[in-house]
Amino acid sequence: MTRTAGAPTGQAHGSTAVTRSSSADAGQPRRRRRIGWPAVLAGLAILCVLTVTATVLRANGTLDAMVQAGTETSDAQEVTLGYFGNLTHGPALAGVEQGYFEQALGETELNTQVFNTGPTTIEAMNSGEVDIAFMGPNPAINSFVQSGGESVTIVAGATSGGAQFIVSNDVAGPDDLAGRTFATPDFGGTQDVALRVWLQDQGYEVDTGSPDSVSITPMPSGQALQTFRQGAIDGFWGPQPWATRMTQEEGGQVLVDERDLWPDGRYPTTVLAVRTEFLQQHPQTVEKILTGLEDSVDYLNTADQDQVIETLNTGFENARTEPLDPETIAGSLEAMEWTTDPMESTYATLLENGVQAGTTQEASLDGFVDDSLINTVRENRGMDPVGGEISAAVLPATGSREDAA
Repeated sequence: MTRTAGAPTGQAHGSTAVTRSSSADAGQPRRRRRIGWPAVLAGLAILCVLTVTATVLRANGTLDAMVQAGTETSDAQEVTLGYFGNLTHGPALAGVEQGYFEQALGETELNTQVFNTGPTTIEAMNSGEVDIAFMGPNPAINSFVQSGGESVTIVAGATSGGAQFIVSNDVAGPDDLAGRTFATPDFGGTQDVALRVWLQDQGYEVDTGSPDSVSITPMPSGQALQTFRQGAIDGFWGPQPWATRMTQEEGGQVLVDERDLWPDGRYPTTVLAVRTEFLQQHPQTVEKILTGLEDSVDYLNTADQDQVIETLNTGFENARTEPLDPETIAGSLEAMEWTTDPMESTYATLLENGVQAGTTQEASLDGFVDDSLINTVRENRGMDPVGGEISAAVLPATGSREDAA
C-alpha cells in the first residue's frame, strides 16, 4: 500500500487548507486586496520551477523512489518458488533438498513448483501463482519489456555456462547445416534465441523453406533427447545435462559451446526473478530466499563432488526428472559455474539478440536488475559485491559462412 506523505489525516490530497480569521477581526469589514501583476508573474515562475523539478526527479527515478518510500513492507506468510529439473538449476535443486531456503525463511511457508520452460514459468508469475523463480534471462527480459517494466525483477544469478549446440556426427561443421532441423527447449527461451542469432550470423535463413534455410523445432529437453536418438532432428542447442547426455549416450558432437561466444566465457544461463509487486511488498522475504541461495551456491562450490551429485540426483527425482549417471553430472559440471552474480552488463546484448531473433522488441531495461539485496547478503558474510562489468558480446564470436567463403 502506497501513501503520499505530506497530507494531514482526514484531508484529501491536493485540497486547499482553510485559514480562519482571528476573533479580534470578527465583525469588522475587510478590504479585499487586489493581486497585482508582479505577484501573478512570481507565482507562475514558482509553478514553472516546481514543474521542471518534478520532471527531472521523475526522469532520474528519484520521484518514483520518493513515492515508493511510503510502501509498507512485511514478511510474507508464504512464498512459492519455481524452478526446473535441469542441472543448470542446481542452486534451486540443492537449496530445496538441503533445506537452505526453508531454514532461511523461518516462519514463512515455502511452496515449490517445477516447470519445464521459461515462458510457462513467466505465465505462472504473471498470474500470481508463483512469486519467485529460477529461469533463463531471455523469458524474463521478454516479460519485462511486454509489461512496460512492471512484471519481474532480476535479483540474483544462479548459473553461468552450460549451454551447448550438439549436432549429429554426420554434420561436417558450421557449413553443413542447410536443410537440417534442430531443436531448442522453447520458443523465445534463452537457448532458442542464441541458436536463431548464431544461425543468422552464420548466413542461414531460419524457417523460410529456402535451400539455405534451417528449421528450428522447440520441444522439451527430454523429448529432444529422444528425438535426437531416433534421428528425427540433427541437433539441439540446450542446457545441461541434456547436452552432455547427447554426447555421452548418443554420440553427438559439440559444434558450439556458448562460453566461447562471451568474454571470459561468462554469461547468465539461470537467474532468479521475482514478481516486482512481491519484491516491493516483501523485500524481507526475498532477502531470506537470497540468503538460502548463497548457502546453496556455497554448498555446490565447496562440498565433496560425490555428495553434490547425490543431492542433485535426489533433487531430480523430486522434480519428476530421471536421475543421472554420476559421470554425466560430473561431465556437465565442467561446463558450468555456480554464481549469484546476475551479470547485469550482459542484458543489453541478450535484449539485442532477442530483437534480432524476433522474440522481443527494443526497450529500456532500466530497473530490470536489482542487486541491492544480494549484495546486502554478501556484505553480511564479508563477501565482495556482485555487479562488476562484463564486456557485452554480440553473437557470434567466430566468422560467418559468408566470411569464410
